[in-house]
Amino acid sequence: MSRDNILHRVRTALGRSAGQDVVDPPPVRLRLPHVEMEARIASVRTRVEALAGKTHQVSSPAEACAVVAAAIQGKTAVTSNAPFLTECGITELPGVRSGITDREELRELCATLDVGITSADYVLADTGTLVMLSSPQEARMVSLLPPAHIAVVPSDRILTGLDELFTVLPNPAEQSSSMVLITGPSRTADIEQILVRGVHGPGQITVVLVA
Repeated sequence: MSRDNILHRVRTALGRSAGQDVVDPPPVRLRLPHVEMEARIASVRTRVEALAGKTHQVSSPAEACAVVAAAIQGKTAVTSNAPFLTECGITELPGVRSGITDREELRELCATLDVGITSADYVLADTGTLVMLSSPQEARMVSLLPPAHIAVVPSDRILTGLDELFTVLPNPAEQSSSMVLITGPSRTADIEQILVRGVHGPGQITVVLVA
């Protein structure tokens, strides 16, 4: 079948003719439901745990630090440079490397240590998704390379879903070279549908919400 014939069929299916101008796309329709914060937190926890992740809800940065300290006891960890982690005191915990700015040093640490600890720019309540904008404060390696990932996030960063995200952040490319959406632990399945965690990222994920 010739190229012209294929294009003719496509135009016919769309109700258009050759040479006709392409109409403007319809306006973007974003739905922003009103969801109370308690319901947002509950939804995040339900969604993350449904995907074999772990969650904690705490009421202060000090409590968040205690949760992280218990989770990494006997392990080694590296943190991103997110200011919220410093506010929580997590960067000062024993066994934690922090304040790394050299890319090669950070790569080596992320490849050899047990846990990567970050904050997150946003969390989507309807799917439990962490939204990570790559920046000097949140290097992608910390959330993607170690076998376990802990994200410590203040509850005021919880959005209802993608529609609200793209209302708050309509042009992500203007803010960052990369926006990563993390929904639960890394998982993949081969042709026999055998589910394996941790192939393309952390096999364990813990989300600590500071309300």
